[in-house]
Amino acid sequence: MTDRFAHHLKLHQIRDGDRVDLVADESERQAIAKRLGLNALERFEAHAILSRKGEMIRAEGRLQATLEQSCVVTSDPVASHIDEPFDLMFTPAPGSGEPEEVELGETDCDVVFYDGAAIDLGSAIADTLALSIHPYPRSAGADATLKEAGVMSEAEASPFAALAKLRKNDDF
Repeated sequence: MTDRFAHHLKLHQIRDGDRVDLVADESERQAIAKRLGLNALERFEAHAILSRKGEMIRAEGRLQATLEQSCVVTSDPVASHIDEPFDLMFTPAPGSGEPEEVELGETDCDVVFYDGAAIDLGSAIADTLALSIHPYPRSAGADATLKEAGVMSEAEASPFAALAKLRKNDDF
């Protein structure tokens, strides 16, 4: 995905051991928050060490973010802090003569394809943030609100709870 946090690094300028520090400014944070459906993104930064092996570029580092999401039950704001390591491998996009499907192994999940003469480290890190945020945030009052609405908890709705209820009824 492209966004305002794009930070293109030219391939011919990347050297082994290069350190890259990316800190999103206010407008970049607003654009990312909008794209990810966040109420706010108060802080977003990443620090990476680059290594190069031929046409493959590896970025290892850490991303940190302070954000606010809406509770999926109450819509109350839910504050969150993310401090996650990342390991991204940038590799040339498969050419037209190569197969369309690319099979990725377990260790290849953070592969980013590039074409041209640059990689976009900023957008790849923004995508990593998207994968790091909680998909269903809940506020402190979410469980009480669900109970009040008559929604059973996971423990109450489990098959074992139903079996236990049947056993209690048989005891009479």
